[in-house]
Amino acid sequence: MKQIKIIVLLLLGVAVSSCESDYLEPVPSSGTTADSYFSDADEVYTAVINMYDGIQGTNSTDTDDNHSVMYEFYLTEMRSDNTRTKSSEGESAQFESYNVQATNGIVKDYYSSFYNIIYRANVVLDNLDVIEDAGISSAYEGEAKFVRAYAYFNLVRLYGDIPLIDRVISPLETDVQFTRVASATIYELIVSDLLTAVETLDNTYRTRASRAAAQGLLAKVYLTLGNYTQARSLCEDVIGSGYELEDNFKDVFYNETNSEVIFSVGYISDLDGDSQNFSAEWLNAVGRTSGVNYVTDEAVAALDLLGGNRTAYSYRPDPSQAGQYQVVKYLPNGDEDLGIDPVSSDPTLAGNDWIVLRLADVLLMHVEAIMAGADQTNDADALASFQKVRDRAGLTETVGLITKQDLLDERRVELAFENQRFFDLVRFGQAESVLSAFSAANNYGYSSSDLLLPLPQNEINLGKGVLTQNPGY
Repeated sequence: MKQIKIIVLLLLGVAVSSCESDYLEPVPSSGTTADSYFSDADEVYTAVINMYDGIQGTNSTDTDDNHSVMYEFYLTEMRSDNTRTKSSEGESAQFESYNVQATNGIVKDYYSSFYNIIYRANVVLDNLDVIEDAGISSAYEGEAKFVRAYAYFNLVRLYGDIPLIDRVISPLETDVQFTRVASATIYELIVSDLLTAVETLDNTYRTRASRAAAQGLLAKVYLTLGNYTQARSLCEDVIGSGYELEDNFKDVFYNETNSEVIFSVGYISDLDGDSQNFSAEWLNAVGRTSGVNYVTDEAVAALDLLGGNRTAYSYRPDPSQAGQYQVVKYLPNGDEDLGIDPVSSDPTLAGNDWIVLRLADVLLMHVEAIMAGADQTNDADALASFQKVRDRAGLTETVGLITKQDLLDERRVELAFENQRFFDLVRFGQAESVLSAFSAANNYGYSSSDLLLPLPQNEINLGKGVLTQNPGY
C-alpha cells in the first residue's frame, strides 16, 4: 500500500503548505480536476490510499510540508508529565513549559495536516457515486468516514471548537473554512462517521481502517463523552474479535502488524516517501534536533515502580549523556543490549509503524467503561481485563479492586509515549491537578487555558476576523 505512487496527490495538489488560505481544497495543479479524474472504482481507490498517505505525513525537515502524525508527540506527550526536550531548545520547548505561542510552527503543521486528511477523506466521499459495485462503495465510505472521524477526534480534543468541513469546498467558501463550530457538533459528526464505519467494514486490515478500529475509536469517543454503556459494549466486541496480547511486550513494537495491533500507521524503512523521522528525533542529535520527547524524571519513577517487565522496553538511559532518558519504543537503530535490531540503515528514514490503537488500550478502556466515572470497581469483567494487561507485564498478583488512580497509573505505564497520557489526564478529570503539580515542580508555566492549544496565527489572519482564538493566547 505504502509504495503506491498516488497520482491524485499530484492532480489535486493536495500536499500544500498550511500557510495557503485554500488548503482545505487546493487549486488543481493541472487541467484535471477531481470531478473529471474520478470515473471508476480503481481511480477512487487511489484517493482511498491517499488518505493514509496524509496520516503518514511527509518525512522531511521542510517547514512547508505536512508532517501529520510524526509531529503528534509534541502536542500530546510533551504537554503531559511524560516527556520533554533534552535541552529546552527552540519552539519545541514551548510545549513542555506550557508557553505555546499561536505562531508555533508545529501547532500550525498539525492543524494543517489533519485538515488536509479531512480533505482527502471528503474527496473519497464526494466520488462514491462513480463506483458501480455497492460493496466496494460501502467499504470505501466506511474507510473515509473512519479517517475523517479519526482526524476530527484529534483536532477537537487539541483545539476545542473548530471549523466543520464535511464535504469538498471551494476556496471561496471562507465562511465554512474559518467559522468555529461547537465541539458537541463536531462530536456528532465523529459518532455518525464511526457508526457508519462499524457497519460497513470488516477486520481485513491493520494499517487501514477496520471494524475493530472503528469500534475501538468510537469507544474512546464515548468515554470522552461519558457514554459508558455504549463504550463497554464496543470494547467487548473488540475483545471478542480475535486480537491477542503479544506474549513479549517488546514484540508489540518490533513485530509489526502483530496480533495485538488494531490500527497502525504504516511506514517502510529507507524510502524517502514512506519512512518516518520521529524515531530519530527521540535520539541524541541524530535528527534535526538535539533530542526531543526525552523521558521525564516523573515518568521514569512511575515506570520503575509500576512498569514490571515493560520498563526495560519503555525507556533507557541515554547512551551518550548521563542523567538523560530516551524512549525505547520505536527505536530506529536498535539496541543490542535489549535484543532490538535496527529497522533501517538510516535512522532518519525509519520504518517503525506508529500504533494508534492496540488491544491493551481497549482492555483498559473496558475497565474505564465499567467503572463509569466511579472512584473504584470490583466488577469481575473489569478485574479480568485489568489482570490480563498486568499479567503480561509480569505483575501476576491477583487484583481484587481497581481504583480510578490504579487505572490511570496502569494506562500511563502500559501506554507510555504512545500519545495517550495527555488525553487520559483530561478524560479522567485529572489534568488540572497533575499538570499544575508537575509544572510547579519543574518551574514551568501551566495554567488551565493550556489544556487547549492555540489555533495557528496564520489561520486567524487568513480568517479576517471570522476565526477566533482560544482564551489565553
